Amino acid sequence: MEKEKKFGSFCFILGIYVFCFIFRGFEYLVLRTDQSILGEAFIHKLIGILILLIALRYQSISWREIGFAPTLIGKNIVLGLGLGLLVFIPAYGIEFVAQYVSGNTPSLELYVTSYEIGGNIGNQIALKFYLVCFAGNIMNVVMEEGVFRGLFLKMAEEKNSFLRATVISSVLFGFWHIAAPMRSFLDGQMGLLPTCIAMLSLVLMSGLMGAKLCLLTKICGNLWVPMADHFFNNTIINILHITGVSGGDQLQVLRIAMAQTLSFIIVLILFQRTKANKKVTFRTKES
Repeated sequence: MEKEKKFGSFCFILGIYVFCFIFRGFEYLVLRTDQSILGEAFIHKLIGILILLIALRYQSISWREIGFAPTLIGKNIVLGLGLGLLVFIPAYGIEFVAQYVSGNTPSLELYVTSYEIGGNIGNQIALKFYLVCFAGNIMNVVMEEGVFRGLFLKMAEEKNSFLRATVISSVLFGFWHIAAPMRSFLDGQMGLLPTCIAMLSLVLMSGLMGAKLCLLTKICGNLWVPMADHFFNNTIINILHITGVSGGDQLQVLRIAMAQTLSFIIVLILFQRTKANKKVTFRTKES
């Protein structure tokens, strides 16, 4: 009976994931809204939030029970943004020094881009593009944190250890990010080997970030901190760029990898020192 319950929970998680991924794939491959003037793939995110709402009602789970506790929201958001700032300052600094030493005469510039596997696209400075960027990233973190660190983590942890639940959530989150290189391959922009390498690197890097966000959720007992950290990560990549004579954001992948590795180490240390593994993941009341 216990094995049947575990299997049933996993099938529900996998079903929600596949359903969400179908809409994600349709938007990336057919609608391509991220390649439009908006520069944001926002439709599958809105649908994902709707799917999350339906799943919560079906399972009789409240928003509070998956980490959206309506207490100390501002404080938790500041903590999440602070973590993002803490790790991206040295990441940008190291990249800036590396570019300077190589004679690339780097400079920091503010403008809005959309991320693509082959490099950022767009160079927008109008206020409306910043607003679209912020709105799109807010929708993104609400959907992804609500689904992957909220619903999936809660359901997986009911029948599994926190470590196993984290692995399930993070592996799915890693494969969530293969849509962009898959599209590049289907469009003939990338060969099979580069596509496989890009997919593998995205799965590993996104999976590591997903694991960190699960640990952060466990430490804080809510989704506000990981949401804010996730938002900072995505937004800073979209708006703050290092440019030089040979182009812009040439070492962006290394910058992101450095920031996320440092962030993971910090969160892992906090996880161990706070003995978070002994805590209930989603605390509905502040202690």
